[in-house]
Amino acid sequence: MTENTLSEKEKMHLGMIYDANYDPQLIAERLDCKEMCHDYNSLCPKDTEAREALLRRLLGGTGKNLLIEQPFYCDYGYNITVGENFYANVNLVILDGARVTFGDNVFIAPDCGFYTAGHPLDAESRNKGLEYARPITVGNNVWIGAHVSVLPGVTIGDNCVIGAGSVVNRDIPSGSVAVGNPCRVVKKL
Repeated sequence: MTENTLSEKEKMHLGMIYDANYDPQLIAERLDCKEMCHDYNSLCPKDTEAREALLRRLLGGTGKNLLIEQPFYCDYGYNITVGENFYANVNLVILDGARVTFGDNVFIAPDCGFYTAGHPLDAESRNKGLEYARPITVGNNVWIGAHVSVLPGVTIGDNCVIGAGSVVNRDIPSGSVAVGNPCRVVKKL
């Protein structure tokens, strides 16, 4: 297959530059996802069964125990996989043009974002609605502090703690405490 015969969705999943803003299929999929996010965010917090059922429909894969506090926002949903015992506090944003994978026992504080999307540096390409997406992987037993941003292509290893306010723009090795902007390892566990 050549680049010209691939759909924009196929390009997105291959990590190629793709048309995110004007492709009818991707627009429709994002709108469907945003409608499910709206429905989720509108549910009564005490209606835990309905909330969990909707998350299982929205996300690409889940463990048995998961809770994402409202509000929660994502682009496609099907690119997100969460392991067992997953918890995310309020205002989680996941831009999931590429796969976003969370291991078991991941805890995410409020106001965190996981952003697989990036854009060309030249304005002409960017203005055409072009972007790329790189996967994000978070290992097992990871705690992510409040207001953390995780950027495209990053892997956070097992048994890590990411300090509040960090901008994670590079891989973090397993067994690390990492903080800052840019995020860097300050201690091995």
